[in-house]
Amino acid sequence: MTLRTLYPEIEAYESGFLDTGDGHSVYYERSGTKGAKPAVFLHGGPGGGISPSHRRLFDPKLYDVMLFDQRGCGKSTPNASLDNNTTWHLVADIERLRELMGVDKWLVFGGSWGSTLALAYAEKYPERVTELVVRGIYTLTKGELDWYYQFGVSEMFPDKWERFLAPIPENERHEMMAAYRKRLTGTDRDKQIEAARAWSLWEGQTITLLPEPDTSDKFGEDDFALAFARIENHYFVHAGWMDEGQLLRDAGKIKDIPGTIVHGRYDMPCPAKYAWQLHKAWSKAEFKLIEGAGHAYSEPGILDALMTATDQYAGKR
Repeated sequence: MTLRTLYPEIEAYESGFLDTGDGHSVYYERSGTKGAKPAVFLHGGPGGGISPSHRRLFDPKLYDVMLFDQRGCGKSTPNASLDNNTTWHLVADIERLRELMGVDKWLVFGGSWGSTLALAYAEKYPERVTELVVRGIYTLTKGELDWYYQFGVSEMFPDKWERFLAPIPENERHEMMAAYRKRLTGTDRDKQIEAARAWSLWEGQTITLLPEPDTSDKFGEDDFALAFARIENHYFVHAGWMDEGQLLRDAGKIKDIPGTIVHGRYDMPCPAKYAWQLHKAWSKAEFKLIEGAGHAYSEPGILDALMTATDQYAGKR
């Protein structure tokens, strides 16, 4: 069987900036066919930003897709800003963009941190969601954060973990996220960039099953790394401004929403255990655990499942 791949390259047909009213200007764009099935794409990170390839996850004849750079990253300004930048600010931005688009409901698509945000949005506004497509499930619990930033993935990638440890003195390594926060929000520009690159590359080099330089290289670029690391660390130190286990606790709020959960068996940043728990809590969703796959949406089996889902929800057979 031939695996599905991205639709051909496509340009956005509209773009602009949303003034949030509290110091941020959020870049957005729309692609596909105006007036077709509405959808919103939520990128990862937090702090990752959108890319042209994200437009290609949807059949351009059947979808009208809203994509946006979340606060502080991509083309949104001010770059790398942590002010008024929380999960709930982003949820409010999604609602503003829905209203700007002029639709009552839309399909919500999110991967990695985007799955966290998609679940947070859908649990707050279930009446606004027609379907949910979520990949690389991250429920932002202490167990998940410790697994990636304290002990767990460190055992699988000892060489890369050593590079992640390098900017942090031994006496601070018992609390890696806090140690990184001190440097990422400090005034020493050189140390800030060093920490940002180390934090960002740790993620970029552990998200695919096999090394993919095309995927990981951008994580080492200074501008990208600074926004990515500062924003992601800011969100994770604050546990997303959510109660422990909140997204799974409140999964009953989305029980009637059709959806698809896609997760790689060997996803290092996001252990499959949490995707399985979401599957159990949200039985209406189709669950696809992809063998021989890591975390990134570019993994062939994961991409195939995502493309199949977006086609399915547009009524394409």
